[in-house]
Amino acid sequence: MNAYGFIEISGVVAAVTALDIMCKTSNTELVTWERKWGGRLVTIIIRGEVAAVTEAIEAAKQNGISAPVATGVLANPHPEIIRLTEQSAKKFKLSSTPPKKGGTKNVTRSSGTNRNKRTNSGN
Repeated sequence: MNAYGFIEISGVVAAVTALDIMCKTSNTELVTWERKWGGRLVTIIIRGEVAAVTEAIEAAKQNGISAPVATGVLANPHPEIIRLTEQSAKKFKLSSTPPKKGGTKNVTRSSGTNRNKRTNSGN
């Protein structure tokens, strides 16, 4: 795998649809994704052979539910680009890990009394 493909698109649904198109179109795989502005802008990074990545990006541009803001294909990326995407992928993997069983939960308990309860004393 000697190429990275980047697609920046508005909205999570559009991004997931673009990713589905890219992975189904050619032999590529997701490296990572990042959401900015509360998910309004999503960057997806894929990898594969140069021709496969190029085909995948073009297919997402042509068949996605919305037009990408920006796209790019990097053939033979510099080691710093690889390091940067690996750092992002580590954050992605950590944030998508489900919580362990038996962990602590946020539980709100009520004592059954209401300290601010008003009573009508008839005055």
